[in-house]
Amino acid sequence: MNYKLSIVFFFFGIMSVLSQTKVSGKVFDEFDEPVAFANVIFKGSSEGTITDENGTFYLESKDTWDALIVSFIGFATLDIPLEKRVNYNLKFILKEETGSLDEVFIVTGKQSKKESENPAIAILKKVWAHKRKNGLRQFNQYEYDKYEKVEFDLNTIDSALIKSKLFKGMEFVFNEVDTSRVTGKTYLPIFINEAVSKVYGDNTLKKEKVDLLGNKNSGFSDNQIIIDFVNDLYSEFDIYDNYLKFFDKSFVSPISKTGIHTYNYVLADSTYRDNKWCYNIIYYPRRKNELTFKGDFWVADTTYAIKEINMQASKSANINWVKEIYIEQEFDVLSDSLLLLKRDYFMSDFSFNKKEKSRGVYGKRTTLYDNYVFDNPKDEKFYSEEVYNYDKDIYNREDSFWEENRMEALSKDEKGVYKMLDTLKTVKKFKRLYNMGSILASGYIEFPEWNLDYGPIFSTFGFNEVEGMRLRVGGRTYFGQNDLWRVEGFTAYGFKDNKFKYGISGKVLLNKKNRFIISGGNRRDIEQIGASLTTSTDVLGRSLASSSLIGTGTNDKLTDINITTLAVELEPIKNVVFKLSGNYRTLESASPTFSLDYNTPTGIESEIKQFESAFSVSYFPKRKMTGYGVERHEANDDFARLFAQVTRGSQGMFKSDFDYTKLQFSYMQPWSVGGLGRLYTTIEAGKTFGDVPLGLLSVIPGNQSYFSVYNSFAQLDYYEFVTDTYASMHLEHNFNGRFFSRIPFLRKLNWREIIGFRAAWGELSDSNIALSTTSNPYNIPLISPNNKVYYEYSVGVGNIFKVFRIDFNFRGNYLNEANYPDARKFGVTGSFGFNF
Repeated sequence: MNYKLSIVFFFFGIMSVLSQTKVSGKVFDEFDEPVAFANVIFKGSSEGTITDENGTFYLESKDTWDALIVSFIGFATLDIPLEKRVNYNLKFILKEETGSLDEVFIVTGKQSKKESENPAIAILKKVWAHKRKNGLRQFNQYEYDKYEKVEFDLNTIDSALIKSKLFKGMEFVFNEVDTSRVTGKTYLPIFINEAVSKVYGDNTLKKEKVDLLGNKNSGFSDNQIIIDFVNDLYSEFDIYDNYLKFFDKSFVSPISKTGIHTYNYVLADSTYRDNKWCYNIIYYPRRKNELTFKGDFWVADTTYAIKEINMQASKSANINWVKEIYIEQEFDVLSDSLLLLKRDYFMSDFSFNKKEKSRGVYGKRTTLYDNYVFDNPKDEKFYSEEVYNYDKDIYNREDSFWEENRMEALSKDEKGVYKMLDTLKTVKKFKRLYNMGSILASGYIEFPEWNLDYGPIFSTFGFNEVEGMRLRVGGRTYFGQNDLWRVEGFTAYGFKDNKFKYGISGKVLLNKKNRFIISGGNRRDIEQIGASLTTSTDVLGRSLASSSLIGTGTNDKLTDINITTLAVELEPIKNVVFKLSGNYRTLESASPTFSLDYNTPTGIESEIKQFESAFSVSYFPKRKMTGYGVERHEANDDFARLFAQVTRGSQGMFKSDFDYTKLQFSYMQPWSVGGLGRLYTTIEAGKTFGDVPLGLLSVIPGNQSYFSVYNSFAQLDYYEFVTDTYASMHLEHNFNGRFFSRIPFLRKLNWREIIGFRAAWGELSDSNIALSTTSNPYNIPLISPNNKVYYEYSVGVGNIFKVFRIDFNFRGNYLNEANYPDARKFGVTGSFGFNF
């Protein structure tokens, strides 16, 4: 998610539909107290809004209206004439109605959860009872047309920004400034994408298929990362679910059964909506700092289905970089017993802080649904068919296609935005700014005239005990995001060992349907090979442990590795990947204070020469990918990862030294635990059959750096535990501030609680110990955690200043023993990054 966030933050630095009537203001009672959730509508219309908890509102319309109605139960209704088209910062005073003082509702504080005392609860219970009978759930099959418009806007446009040097030479863009109907802020569109799709679904098979029919964007040719970012953030959701996932966080749905313990509900009104009698219920959070919404919804009185709902995230919600979240959903009445989603609007305001006047970026998605067809069964194969080729025609539809398929016509000024953005991309200054954002997002500097990218720039500098300061330069071919082949490489130099290192690899996609890929490469480098239980199949890969700047001990257990690989890869079933590979490598200690020596019948050898063949199966259920080339992008990150591999070392082949078989398995799974946050779990196991030296054994991955590295053991040194049979488990749970939010003096800090538990067990045969026990004084002791399961645990605090995390790690056992005189009982690690 981090690289996607950098795109949004880039737009902070670089960056109409003028409505006919605009009104903003505050509503107070006679005692100058704000009236929360009062109704504000244009007189004679159905266009309106409600005030927030501070009594503030903003309302706009494309039509011209001459009066405003402000009302709330128990107060006299105000009828205010609007003399101007734009009316800002108005103040209204509501007076209690004398004749109905006994019926006054004060929408503050706790509301009753009892059906007998609160009529809103009685209606909610009927909503719960009918929810499985509403919408698409009542049909075996369904299909519909879908139109989606995604937009990014720079908001809070003022004279200071317009006159700034940043926009010198680009002043024409401000001709397209508009005002948000939700927040009342001015904004400038900087990216627009439209898509038309046909959606098919089968509730009995639990499958869905989306056919993209057309896509149009504002002119930036490489926009897929932005689209993936928005689609992942604004994923499809069902308001009837208990929890709604946005920005990798689980918000409590106001319609859920758990909502009764999280929200206050008030029955505010009842009236006809589209010739359907409906009840209006206002809701707001019972506690601050939780992932909740405020707003209102309308419920149809016969089906008890949601007719309309507005959701605005609480200002105090513990979520970073997002100042506002606003959602609207409208449902169409097709018959007395059928309400279907008609329109979905999602807007978020990305900003560095939540101050009212701070500048930010709006991310908006409008989705419209039409032409529903039901119970038209299709063969199961229909849902498994994939699109394997990039269809340029889909991305170059004629204007006539869009005029026919848009369910909501673009206004004259929206069309002007397309023209403005197409013009903007020709401005050299904007090109430089846009390229800077691309560099931050991808880590590569583009040279399109040569079809080359330089990078990753974040790997340019490194340090370890063997190489000292390390300088690295690298690059890759890049013709486009759907390249069928790619070559990349690097060269590096260590200023302490005075040696050059290098790596080169290439891959080609030969068959798009089953994703048949051939890859190969060669690398000569310095590596910390004990940093992962599963050997990396990436020939250019390099662990953080190989270049940690500072650590808890000397980082000298490094290996000089020369590896050549050749592999074929196949994905005959979606998200099931088979890989057959062969690699030849030589391993030798890179440090005079670390030994990889082993015994042979003729003496002691220091270099391992080994050919390995490996067959692996990877399964990624529910993974979503975008792109059609040899390299694709993951469009989501909430899927499991299962991996199984058998590796065969063949003695004698290419003069290899050892004969063995290794079996390995791993399973990684993120779990969303509703309001309790997110749990990450990993299980790994493996066994090596045959005698092998230290360089080919499985090392329980330690961590001598001060960085929190998932899947490593923070209190273990490198090579502290060595095994030929192992099993490990990693658990990490982020409560997302669930408990800190209930502690008054911690509430405003928005810190997040993190706990972790890690365990490993392993064995090492006597023959393998004897093989690597030589007269070299720098032999490391070969010890495995076979007497008892090694474990450690941690407690951490995340979201410190929004970017830092600190973990306090405790070693659970193998302490105060003869073999562990320098065991680290306690340690502190940390990390930083942009996370929601």
